[in-house]
Amino acid sequence: MAKHPIQSTICESIRRKCSGTLQVTERHTFFMKYYLAPMEGLTTYNFRTNWNRCYGGMDKYFTPFISNRHMNSRERNDVLPEHNVGMYTVPQILTNKAEEFLSLAEQLAGYGYHEVNLNLGCPSGTVVARNRGAGFLGTPRELEDFLDEIFEKCPLEISIKTRIGMKYPDEWAPLLKIYQKFPMKELIIHPRLQKEGYKGTPHLEAFAEAVEALQCPLCYNGDITSPETLAHILEKLPMVDTVMIGRGILQNPGLLQQLKATSTDFDGVSLPSSEDCLDVLKEFHNSLLAGYQVIMSGDTNTLYKMKDLWTFLSRSFESPDKYVKKIRKATDVSDYKLAVNALFRECALKSENS
Repeated sequence: MAKHPIQSTICESIRRKCSGTLQVTERHTFFMKYYLAPMEGLTTYNFRTNWNRCYGGMDKYFTPFISNRHMNSRERNDVLPEHNVGMYTVPQILTNKAEEFLSLAEQLAGYGYHEVNLNLGCPSGTVVARNRGAGFLGTPRELEDFLDEIFEKCPLEISIKTRIGMKYPDEWAPLLKIYQKFPMKELIIHPRLQKEGYKGTPHLEAFAEAVEALQCPLCYNGDITSPETLAHILEKLPMVDTVMIGRGILQNPGLLQQLKATSTDFDGVSLPSSEDCLDVLKEFHNSLLAGYQVIMSGDTNTLYKMKDLWTFLSRSFESPDKYVKKIRKATDVSDYKLAVNALFRECALKSENS
């Protein structure tokens, strides 16, 4: 499927404050870029390749994090070039040890990658307890030393995905001073604290502060689940020209097409009918299932992957609960298919998803 970049008119920010708000003046145009977020255990190469074939249109696809210096088979399969054909894929690394990061970067360079992403955003308690992901933000001196070494020695361009701190919003300003020092490819900001997880309202003002403080390209991440939520973010942050979407795509795989079709700046694109939306979703689901049947060992592991997806995907449908319950009770692929087919047959897509 061909990419359809949205041409949007925004304001170029002057990097100064006035009454605590970002001042904007000169207008210019840009093409909005969209990235698929890395989600551990979910946006695997099987998900990415099938989503790209059925829907397509992302400018970058980020892999779930690699955390082993010697990649295990799952991690290696996820980044193999033959599993990422037709996509601009960016491998993500989770570590707080420079030598591990650099070793993995060397291996990824050998596969032909040009960019690698550092995970400073994962809020998981088990990750944070090991001082990795968002947990690394809690030790800014060690973080700066780490960044010094990897930016000096890494053979690839480095982008970073970050939260704005661990516990308190005032942690963000010192982190920005650290980020100012390094020539990062891009900074992807999920403007929440680690302790907030995915709850509460993103701190949009933190993104505006980054616009003023940093010269590198910035990407907004967090709570983009519909054209309305994106419009709200762009109303508050008109300087945003790149967004990363994770849970929104899992909940509604056709979301990107809706974002593009409902843009006032994008001519000639209309939304498909509800029937067409459902047909594409079925094709995507069935391809994903077939892929996991090849990749995973046995029905139990295959169903674990598919049931995990339905935690999100069920939100695309009207009144799906009794059908999802049957999906979760399925013990083999045959029973699973019967339950899923019943849901597809008897539950309508929510109007905002079609």
